[in-house]
Amino acid sequence: MLNEFVYCQRLFYYEFVEGVFVASADTLRGGAIHQRVDSGSGALPKARKKSESDKPKEEAKAAHAEPASMEPEAPSAEPETIHSRSVQMGSDRLGVVAKMDLVEVRAARADSAPGENADLLSALDVCPVDYKAGAPKEGAEANELWDTDKMQLGLQALILRDNGYTCNEGIIYYRATRQRVRLPITPELESWILQNIAAARRTVTGPIPPPLIASPKCVRCSLAPVCLPDETRMLAVAPPVEDLPEKSDPSAKKPEPPRRLIAARDDTRPLYLNTQGFRVGCTDELLRVKEKDKVVDEVRLRDLSHVALFGNIQISTQAVQSLCEMEIPVTYFSMGGWFYGITRGHTLKNVFLRMEQFRLARDGAACLSLAKQFVHGKIRNHRTMLMRNHLEPPEPAILKLKRASEDALAAASIGELLGIEGSAASLYFQQFNGMVKIADELATEHNPTNDSRQLAFNFNFTNRNRRPPADPVNAMLSLAYSMLSKDCTLAALAVGFDPYVGFFHQPRFGRPALALDLMEEMRPLIAESTVLSCINNRVVTEKDFVRAGQAVNLTAPGRKRFFQMYEQRMSSLITHPLFDYKVSYRRALELQARLLAKTLTGEIAEYIPLMTR
Repeated sequence: MLNEFVYCQRLFYYEFVEGVFVASADTLRGGAIHQRVDSGSGALPKARKKSESDKPKEEAKAAHAEPASMEPEAPSAEPETIHSRSVQMGSDRLGVVAKMDLVEVRAARADSAPGENADLLSALDVCPVDYKAGAPKEGAEANELWDTDKMQLGLQALILRDNGYTCNEGIIYYRATRQRVRLPITPELESWILQNIAAARRTVTGPIPPPLIASPKCVRCSLAPVCLPDETRMLAVAPPVEDLPEKSDPSAKKPEPPRRLIAARDDTRPLYLNTQGFRVGCTDELLRVKEKDKVVDEVRLRDLSHVALFGNIQISTQAVQSLCEMEIPVTYFSMGGWFYGITRGHTLKNVFLRMEQFRLARDGAACLSLAKQFVHGKIRNHRTMLMRNHLEPPEPAILKLKRASEDALAAASIGELLGIEGSAASLYFQQFNGMVKIADELATEHNPTNDSRQLAFNFNFTNRNRRPPADPVNAMLSLAYSMLSKDCTLAALAVGFDPYVGFFHQPRFGRPALALDLMEEMRPLIAESTVLSCINNRVVTEKDFVRAGQAVNLTAPGRKRFFQMYEQRMSSLITHPLFDYKVSYRRALELQARLLAKTLTGEIAEYIPLMTR
């Protein structure tokens, strides 16, 4: 980890303190290179001694030897070098542990023997060798080691010395250029290493270091989507007034917009299983889905983001264990789409973020400040939805929603904010039917005689109802909200939050309050947009619904098409209104969760909701 500290103190903090690690092409390539090295026993041999079995061979060799000449003896050949792979060793003096790729062990030279007894471990001359996939640093006269490699190799040498070995140099083998570059172990190098160890210990107990400024290191860093260096600096707390210049310079260069250091889309995808009676197993890193004894689908584990099971679908213990090991969540739903729960591995490591979350959740002022932004973003996005999608945008309702969004920012209490949010939602859903644009066309197409007995369902929306939903539109809205709740819960867990401790939605038994907070601004952008797309594009028709008692639900084929539209919406790209780069809605959801985390830890001034133009 200390080489990460030399490379980037913020990276060190994330990996060592918060336990965050994201694999990249570089780390995977390095892991492949180290496969042979890591297969070693890890035992560091002692100095070779002559065994009793060697004596007869030496006596026989001496009997057949030529008579000794008067000339001086030639110097003896260099002893055989012994290689020990995957050696793990620690130092109590330094308080560090290292795992060494390879240690070359040679007989100690006479002038470097540290003790009188030649059988002691200190009588060995050792040299740590580390393998790197890249190339060395180009120096003025010859190739040199990078500072990170100096730290790693020098630390290994000091640990070997502290364990009684003689170690005067280390070697890095760079595969890109197939070169061995040597590092002499000098007092200056030891002093530099000790200074960095002390600085790393101070970093562990202090606040998270600030992000690097426009550094090229960030471009290839796998933790860039977690660190968000440019975004964090852009939204960082403004400097005090006394630190600002008296007069702004009009010629001053404006700050650069954030670089897009995160992938626009995730390469992995969710797996939705909706057919009752399916059985899920795992073989050779493949998730295998069976119906009775027939294999209906096979998916590589590495291609999955999560698995969603609806209704009576069985999953084996081996499959759950494999998914947990790869940190792939399994979510469970009722046949009607009610989100029951989640199974996941041990990935809640960011205890410091949760401590801040719990502390601020008990602070009324902090809760109100965050809740204002959640509600403000939701109302603004509702207003945008009506302006974009309504057949005849209702000016009075749009004006009232604009005022409501402003009132939300001025609310004096959570209770007042709940009233503003409820009134705005009621006003929005009064106009929702104006965004359903093909209800009459569908009715004429499927019932040309206008016989009401032939139409079991239609897409006329009058009001929001649930538990159970009484019409097709409300059935799809409830299912979409359930899916979004699942994704917000996964995003909260991925960042390190406790999804049950919220700020606007106050804690209640069994309610994922923080997931509901994150949902607010996303409801119109993802859930309601998915429902409207299903209706207006005729992906789902009235034939895709069934009634069970008072509840209306989608059929299995209709639900499958609904899931496809939901995932299509989650994967669609938007230009982020704040950072001006393209991301998918799924990425944007995780991005908002990370911005909320940075707000709680004080890295940025305030949480800014995602509001489309």
